[in-house]
Parts: sequence; structure tokens; C-alpha cells
Amino acid sequence: MNIDGGGFGDLLQQAEQMTAELDIGMDLPRVERNPRQILKECQTLLSQVAPVNKETMKVKASLVLGSQGYDVSKVSQRLDTLTAKKAFEPLEPVRDTDIEGFLKNERENALLTVIENARKNTLETCEQRLWGSMEEEWEREKQKMLNALLGTGHQMLDYSQETEQSLLSDAISMQGRSALNNVEMAYASQVYIYNKKVLEGGIRLSLQDLFMEAANSLGDKLVIDKLWSMVEFMVNVPMVTSSAGPPRQDKKLLQAFVGQARKYLEHMYVKYVTTMVYENLYKAKRGGKPGTYSLIRSFLNVKYPTPMRGEDGLLDGHPVWAVIYYCLRCGDLDAVQEVVNKSSQQLKDFPEIITEYMKNDRSLGPSTQTKVRHYYRRTIKNSSDPYKRAVYSVISQSDPLEAHAEIADKTEDYLWLKLCQIQFEVDPSGQDQYTLQKLQSLLYEEYGESHFNAYQQPYLYFQVLFLTCQFEAALEFLSRIDALRCHAVHVALVLFELKLLLLPSSTQVALLTQDPADPSPQRRLNFARLVMMYTRKFEATDPREALQYFFFLRNIKSSTEGNLFMSCVTELIFETKEFEMMLGKLNQDGIRLPGAIDKFQADSEDIIKLVAKSTQDKGFFEEAVKLYDLAHSHDQVMILLNKLLSDVVSQPNLPQSNRERLRALALDIAQRYQSLGHNATRDNTNTFFLMLDLMTFFDQYHSGNLSGALEVIGKLKVVPLEVDCVKDSITNFNYFSDEIRKCLPDILLATMQILNAIYRQTRKSFPQSPGPIKAMGSGQEASLNQLRSKAKALIMFVGMLPYRLPGDTNARLVQLEVQMN
Repeated sequence: MNIDGGGFGDLLQQAEQMTAELDIGMDLPRVERNPRQILKECQTLLSQVAPVNKETMKVKASLVLGSQGYDVSKVSQRLDTLTAKKAFEPLEPVRDTDIEGFLKNERENALLTVIENARKNTLETCEQRLWGSMEEEWEREKQKMLNALLGTGHQMLDYSQETEQSLLSDAISMQGRSALNNVEMAYASQVYIYNKKVLEGGIRLSLQDLFMEAANSLGDKLVIDKLWSMVEFMVNVPMVTSSAGPPRQDKKLLQAFVGQARKYLEHMYVKYVTTMVYENLYKAKRGGKPGTYSLIRSFLNVKYPTPMRGEDGLLDGHPVWAVIYYCLRCGDLDAVQEVVNKSSQQLKDFPEIITEYMKNDRSLGPSTQTKVRHYYRRTIKNSSDPYKRAVYSVISQSDPLEAHAEIADKTEDYLWLKLCQIQFEVDPSGQDQYTLQKLQSLLYEEYGESHFNAYQQPYLYFQVLFLTCQFEAALEFLSRIDALRCHAVHVALVLFELKLLLLPSSTQVALLTQDPADPSPQRRLNFARLVMMYTRKFEATDPREALQYFFFLRNIKSSTEGNLFMSCVTELIFETKEFEMMLGKLNQDGIRLPGAIDKFQADSEDIIKLVAKSTQDKGFFEEAVKLYDLAHSHDQVMILLNKLLSDVVSQPNLPQSNRERLRALALDIAQRYQSLGHNATRDNTNTFFLMLDLMTFFDQYHSGNLSGALEVIGKLKVVPLEVDCVKDSITNFNYFSDEIRKCLPDILLATMQILNAIYRQTRKSFPQSPGPIKAMGSGQEASLNQLRSKAKALIMFVGMLPYRLPGDTNARLVQLEVQMN
């Protein structure tokens, strides 16, 4: 076979001839080659082809692109710029001699740098806000869990089987009874009385007096003497009734606090002395003479039945300095003066000192104080009489670090001595002042809870902190004890109403915090969190009482919206689901009957809207509809109802189904709005009433009333039933809301199925002829043609519709329409 001289045409002809000869059954063997032989043959053929000229190819490519209006050189430059590894990577530098290129490159690099920096800043900001939002949400949830645990007591942490069963039974029984015990109920009744007077206006009652009445009714002597009596003394300071409230760092206010704390300790010591005397009348030899001096003399007869020796002599058988100290300890300066007058010859210069001390309201003049301090350091400090040392130390405010342990063997005595030695004026001698801040740091930071055995003696530690003006730390400590948390909360209410509490700038912080601007060891109490922790226990069973406590938070701003009272009420109503009881309900005439929140003269509609928004955000749309309706936010009512109805409009109306419930709600609202009017927008109103009409259409369709359903859908003009109306329906479709568009596939299918069913019924009703061809009149044929025309209009509408329908919807529509031909 010679193929050297021929071309590809001859080669093709010979190949075809050989193939034909093989096909006709010639016994010639087929040529088979392995891949290596095929590759070698291809390389041989390739070498015979002339090499490709790249320049020729570029020319041809330029001609082709040029004929279409493209400049190959510019296209090549643009393609070269796209070879960068990153979209915003700086461009390659150009030669220094190319000034125009250099400036262009610098400008583009500057733009790319700005874009890249903006992108990074945006990503960082988004990430920071995301994490900040997540942390804030977690803090809220964490505090809810902690508050729930604290509100029900630490015993909830015991998850034994018996405990779980008891908790379950308690939870079941709790639904029918109050979670408040007798102590909490007594305080809650006083809170209700106080808030009622506040809302009525006029002169406010004393909240502290009301709580003292509750404590007296309970008969707990410890609570009365160690708590409320102390609170009564401490709040009785000047400037407390000021509208703005004095700052806690004000020197006059702190001085008044220290004076009241000292008076309380003196008052309690008089009660202690009186009790000791009257319990030991035989030893006391009380007699009938009234007065503190006579009482102290009898007390010393009980305390020291064996006569003591005194450094400066005796008075009625007792050391004169002991008598002076105990009269001073009881806070009766007149009794001290009486003792001094009876023993003036024994006391040297002390009568003049005590006279000046009484005239200057328990203080000495600068010169006298300096002299007495020098005298104390030189002589008195080395005296063998502990009472003499204590009296001079108190009057001259000397040696504040001395504990006087011989006579101040109780914490109350020690605290009284230290309070007497606190200085508010600059020491003329230049010595360091013993300030209230130093005493606070000593007791709270150096000694602390372990020193005072706080959890075994909670009233004592609370007293130590409270009398040294550390109200916040004292209340926080007391709130950690389940049995005493109730008292801590109500003491905090008293101080908060008198503007004596230091509050943090945010309500999201911990219960006790330290502000950098405050002197150490001053703390701030998160009063709002304390109240919410307390109400967590009973807000589910006693929401009305919880509202009374939330009313105290009305002037604290919320971190989200409005004040904290509104935020707490919103959360309370959502959790308890007591919408009608708390918010009221609507009559048939559209007037809202008042609920529990209306008693607080708050903007009820704003609160209801907040509750509705919170309910909507958490996915409870039906409740949100009712709440928006209650707040007369009719537009929101229709927006939510349109969304809810669009999900169920095409479903059959089964008993006790979501659709039946929503349909009843929507019809009730529609009837009321039509008769009484509403403030919803026109678009939402039209969508709402069209949705109700579509529900009527599907009700007719599912009930089998095909003619009625076809009549309804024809009047609504949602889909065209005439070919001439297709364009108008397309135009109307652009004005439909998303809720109506969402229902369109079901509407089209239902309409086409109705047409198909009527068509088949019409065909079956025609009389049959003996042959295969049906005999029908012109009227019946016209009816069938009319149905086909309606089906065709639907198919045309779907084809022209600027809306993507599900694929199976289109297929089903076409299938039903074909069955009618």
C-alpha cells in the first residue's frame, strides 16, 4: 500500500475501501497496534506537520478581535493586572523614570491600602460586637440561673432522689399556694402600704417605721435590736430628706453617721446595764434613785462584787475612773459631770477638760486637745488604771491603735472606742489622723469575715460593717444567708429610698463592686440585682407582690430600653404568662379593662408593647398578636396575623387545629376593627382582609363546594380566569405582599384542580352515543371550551409571572391543563 505520494484525501479513500472490504467478509486479518506503536505513529505524523508560527497566530487573533471592536494591547495589559495573587495586593513598583506610571501606581496602592484597612477594621468591629453581645447575653442568662438558685435556697443543690421527689411535689403544690413565708409576707404587706401612699401623693410614710412594725409583729428580738433599731439610728441623720440626696463622701454626713453609730452602741449598752441590774437586784442594791449614775453604781455592784482599788480614789465604793468610764459608755455626759462634781478634788484638771468636752459637743478645742494628748503620752498611758487610760483616750482621741482589752472585752465596746477616736478635722499637732476610712479598712479588709466568725455570728458582723458606714458590704453579706436575705433586701429598700446607697453605673455588674473613683474599701451595691434575686423566689406564685418590689426600680435606667421597672415587668409577665391579670383585657367595645400594672401610674401601653415585642422576639406570635391588640398597635397586629395566616391559609380547617384557632382570632379582630375602626396602614389592612377571603376560598375548596370556590377566587382577582385578564393580573401581582405571594402556588394548584374537576364532571354528564364519539350539544361544548380557556389563562399567567414557583408546581399545573384537552 503506497501512501507516500498521496494526500489525506487519498489516504481517507483507501481507508474507507479497506473498511468496506473487511465488512463484506474478506478473510484478511485486522491490523492491531499496541499504545506504544500508536504513540510512535502519532509522533511521526506530527513531525511532518509544519511548525506553528506564534507571530502569525497573534496577527490572526488581532484581526479577529479587532473586527469585534477590541484593542488587543489594552486587553493584554488588563489581563496582566489580574495575575496578582490577591485582589487587594499592592501593585508592583514601576521604573523611576516612568513618572506617570509611578503616580498612577501610588494612587492605586493608596486606594488599595484604604480598602484593606477598612476591611480589617470592619471585621474587627464586627467580631468585637459579636463577642460583646454574646458575653452580655451569657451574663444575663448566668445571673438568671444564679438568681433562681439563690431565690430558692442552697438546698436545691442537693440532687438526691428524695430531694428531687420533694422538689417535684413542692413545684406541683406551689401552683396553688404562695411561695412567701410569714416573714416575707409581713414585709410585703408594708411595701404595698408604702407604695400606695407614694402613688396617692402627699406626705410619704416612713418605710423604716413600717418595717419596724412588721418586725415587732414577728416578735424576733434579734431582728429588732440588732437590725432595725440600728437602722433607725443610722438613718436619723441631717440632710437625708434632701431631694438629690447627699453624697456619701460628704464630711458632715459621715460625721453624722459616726455620731449616730456611737449613740446606738450607747443606747444598747444602757439596755444591757439595765437588764443586768434588774436580773440581780439583791447584788445591785438599786434603790429608788433614778439616773444613770445610780444605775452604773448598781451595775458595778453586780459586775465587781469585790471592791476594786482605784488610782485616784473611790466613789461609793468603786474606782472613780470606772464610774466615769461606764457613764461615758452609756452616753450620759450629765452623769459624768455629776461624778466629776462629787470627786473634783481627786481628779486634778479633769473637771475643766470634761466641761469643755461637753460644751463643744463631745470634742476639745485644738489647744486643749494638744495639751491633753501630751499629758496622755507622758503620764496617763503608763497608768495602772485601765479605765483612766480609756477615758483620756476617748476624750482626747489619743492612741487610736490601743485596744484597751482589759475593759473592751466585747466587739461592741471595741467598736465604740474606735468610733469615739475617729477624727474629721486636721490634727493641729501634725500627727496622722485616725479616719473613718482607716477603721473601715481595718475591719473589712484586714480582719474580715473569718476574724469575726461571720457565718456563726451574722448579726455581729453586719453590725460591725453597718455602724462603720459600709452599708453595701453589710447588705451583700447578709443577703448571702438564706434566712436573713429577706431582712437585707428590706434594709436596702430603706436606704435606697433615702438615697443613702452607693449604686454602680451599670445594672449588669456583680452584686458588690468597687468603683475606681471610690476610696478603698468603699463598695457599691447593685440594688436592682438584689431586688430581682429576692423576687425570683416568689414571682411565679405571687406576681402582684413582685410588682410592688419592681416599683422601686422605676428611676433606674435599663440597659435595653426604658427604665428597669418596665424591663422587670416585661420579663415577669412573659415568664408567668399572666397577661390578663397583669395587663388587663379588651372588652367587646374595644376598651381595655385595667390590669395590675395600671395601679402604678405607669404608661401601660408602653409596657404592653415591650411585653409584646419580647414575646414576638421569642417566637410566641399568637400571644404577641393579642398583646399588640391590647396596646392598640393595630398595624403590628395585622403584620403578625398576615405572617401567621400565610402558613395555614391553604390547610383544611380541622377541629382544634392551628388554622381553626388562628381563623377564629383573625375573624374576631376583623369584626372589631370594621365596627370600631383601627390605625393600621392601608397595605397591611388590604393584605389582612385578602388573607381572610383566601381562607374562605380554601374552606370552600376543601369542603367540596367547587363552584363556590371558583366564584370566590374569580371575585378576588388574585389569579386570572380569562386570557384577556392575564396582563392585569401580572400588574396586580407586583402590589401583593410577600405573604400573598407565598400562598400563590397553593392558590394556582387549587384553582387548576377545581377547573379540572369541573371539566371531568361536565364530560361525564354528557349522554353517550353507541359509537366511540360522544354526542354533545353546542352548550356543553361551550362549557368545556370555557373551562379550557380558564386553564389556559392560568398557564399563561404562570409563564409570564416574574416569580419563581416550585418546579413541581409548574409540572403539576401543566399536567392538569393537558388532561383537559
